[in-house]
Amino acid sequence: MSTIHLHRTTTATPEQYIAGLTDFGPGRSKLFGNSADAYLKVHHKSPLQADVTEGSNGIWERLHFDWSDPDRVVLTTTDSNVWGGASGHTYTFTRRPDGKTDIDVVVVRDGKNLKGWVLGFVLGSLGKRVLETAFENSVQAIEVRSSSLRRREIVAAAVGPQSSISRLATRRLGLSEDSLQPRR
Repeated sequence: MSTIHLHRTTTATPEQYIAGLTDFGPGRSKLFGNSADAYLKVHHKSPLQADVTEGSNGIWERLHFDWSDPDRVVLTTTDSNVWGGASGHTYTFTRRPDGKTDIDVVVVRDGKNLKGWVLGFVLGSLGKRVLETAFENSVQAIEVRSSSLRRREIVAAAVGPQSSISRLATRRLGLSEDSLQPRR
């Protein structure tokens, strides 16, 4: 069994990161590279929990997501073709006085077969950098997503979605006009 600790500081708020982490729609792989859309299946989702299968490159796991604590999200592996036992991920969010957020992640990989044992050993020793890079990429993608959403909100609030000023502002910010329309 391997336990890997990861840490990043981000400009995203805990709510923004949790929104990305619990967005199970198409394009999830843009935020989480190890979650290919072809593997993604939402079995159940409620306001604070979800049961989701995701994976990539021949490795999949079914996870129970619990984000009922606003400072922590726990992903528990309930089924997988390689992971078992205590496998999962725990994200802990700490707000900083400067407005940034510290994110600490603990990844536990408990192999349930030969392939899982080998992958768990590699991730725990040589492969930690792969997980660090994937986590860093996810943090950066969520920061970009959050800043784009914030720009849309500012433009919509300042000039309203139907004005000609709004259309000019959206073009200058690189946004499409329909991005300012209320979501349904």
